[in-house]
Amino acid sequence: MPGGALTEIFRALDDAEVRYLVVGGVAVVLHGYPRFTADLDLVLELTASNASAGIAALQTLGYRPRAPVRAEDFADEDIRASWRKEKGLTVFSLWSPSYPATEVDLFVEEPFDFGEAWSGRLDAVLDDATTVHVVGIDDLRALKAHVGRPKDVEDIAQLDAIARATLNQDEDGE
Repeated sequence: MPGGALTEIFRALDDAEVRYLVVGGVAVVLHGYPRFTADLDLVLELTASNASAGIAALQTLGYRPRAPVRAEDFADEDIRASWRKEKGLTVFSLWSPSYPATEVDLFVEEPFDFGEAWSGRLDAVLDDATTVHVVGIDDLRALKAHVGRPKDVEDIAQLDAIARATLNQDEDGE
């Protein structure tokens, strides 16, 4: 996944003051385990205004839904509920002709208490000083455990190793 696309996405979200948390493979990478990932998974705080701002920010980069629906519908809680119930949709996939190798998946339901996860987030800084809001390692681990695919099990093992190493460094530094 091209890093330039990620920088542009995070910058657009921050410029629009969107509250979001990176989850999925990119979050695993930002926590310290380098591995391939094919998309960017985001959890937006699903208030109507924040969801609208998030969609609008992504649209400035050419992002649009893969499904034949209006992007703006993502901000409507009732529409998202019908997508979950009638179509079994868990993520709303967006793609951009400007960034074809970087698909963005937005969770249609917050998989955790957003306020608590926001408080425990990791704010990573990219090379160009762009801040990225990443779900905390404990919330990421719980999300990965819930999904339970083989790559999630591997991610959990790596996240556990990172957490242990961090704990050991903290203890040695005291």
